[in-house]
Amino acid sequence: MNNNPRIIYVGLIGYGTVGAGVVKLLEMRKNYIRNRFNTEFVIKTICDLAIEEKDKTGIESAKLTTNYEEIVTDPEINVVIELIGGLTPAKDIVMKSLRAKKHVITANKALISDSGKELFEFARKQNCHLFFESSVGAGIPIIKSMTEGVVGNKFNGIYGIVNGTCNYILTEMTKKGFSFVQALKEAQKKGYAESDPTLDINGMDSAHKLAILIYLAFGKKIKATDMYMEGITQIAQMDIEHATKLNYTIKLLAIAKKESDEIEARVHPILISNDNPLASINGVYNAVFFDCDPLGSILLSGEGAGQMAAASGVVSDLINLSGKEPNANLFCNLYDENEKLKIRKIDNVKTKFYIRFMAIDKPGVLATLAGVLGDHDISINSVSQKAHDKMSAVPVVMLTDFATEGMLRDALEKIQKLPITKGDPVAIRIMEQLW
Repeated sequence: MNNNPRIIYVGLIGYGTVGAGVVKLLEMRKNYIRNRFNTEFVIKTICDLAIEEKDKTGIESAKLTTNYEEIVTDPEINVVIELIGGLTPAKDIVMKSLRAKKHVITANKALISDSGKELFEFARKQNCHLFFESSVGAGIPIIKSMTEGVVGNKFNGIYGIVNGTCNYILTEMTKKGFSFVQALKEAQKKGYAESDPTLDINGMDSAHKLAILIYLAFGKKIKATDMYMEGITQIAQMDIEHATKLNYTIKLLAIAKKESDEIEARVHPILISNDNPLASINGVYNAVFFDCDPLGSILLSGEGAGQMAAASGVVSDLINLSGKEPNANLFCNLYDENEKLKIRKIDNVKTKFYIRFMAIDKPGVLATLAGVLGDHDISINSVSQKAHDKMSAVPVVMLTDFATEGMLRDALEKIQKLPITKGDPVAIRIMEQLW
């Protein structure tokens, strides 16, 4: 064993849950890293706006500051780890670090999805590396698998459960019969959901991650706000019950498919056949299914949330980075874009649908609903209705054959105006097979 390991000085910006996990994991694996890689990572400086309020256990030897400039201007620091999230000041931190010839590791999905192309190009010009494994799926090696493990393959499709909060909520609704509100409160109680869970439950978090995967797989820069996005707030316990009876499971899925010069890019709930491997991904676990050519189907799964899961991805990046030459080409640092690819309009996407109406219970209602759908070229495969209740509206569930989103939207808008329905209809896509 070499008694003089290489020392790499690290600046850590953002000492929250994940930052503390990184410090903890580096200490736990210190001897292993030294013996295996002849390297020692030293957290020289930690920056956090609330650093004085943090538990100082394990960071007694680090310099503590509230000014990130002390890290990006320190000539001794080799690597900057950015864990504050968001676009501002995170982008400024990353750009200044790269300008100072420092390598960067980030877990910031919003930053990479919004500004990744620009940052990758600048990193290349600076002969620096930008690693971001934990931006999608925490410690699951999704980014590394795409950019190194199967880099010789062509990607045809991506299907991902990439938000642990939503997956936990839907799992609790399915297994324990919770309402959406009950399941969300349980997720917050256990630390799986933020006090303001909006970006998770409205689909934006999944959309940021899908944008990253689309760029890596297809070379197409797309903003999360440019893709179709739908969250899980409209999913009721009765939808879970109907799905279970039909041998389906409801999941929030991020989907990207390439056909010719078009890409489907969408995030929404979906009924997945229980025979599908993604149907068994429960709790805070994430999973990404790739359709590759020539390799075929690949499924990567693991904990997609939590302190040590995210810290694992960051530390893996740190170790992988330490073995790279300063000017080595990095496959994931994409700075060219496939300008020919276009995003397919959601109105032109064709799927099967589960539709739930709350309808007044009287003769002729089913015929009226079916008639409107038929007028829009939407065929019905099956219908189920709750037992008669003359005093209130009852749920009517219809499963359709393949129809375009545009046709369905037009039909539902017309049905919603009818006096026989109450409230907004709920439409959820159905998928038996991934491709």
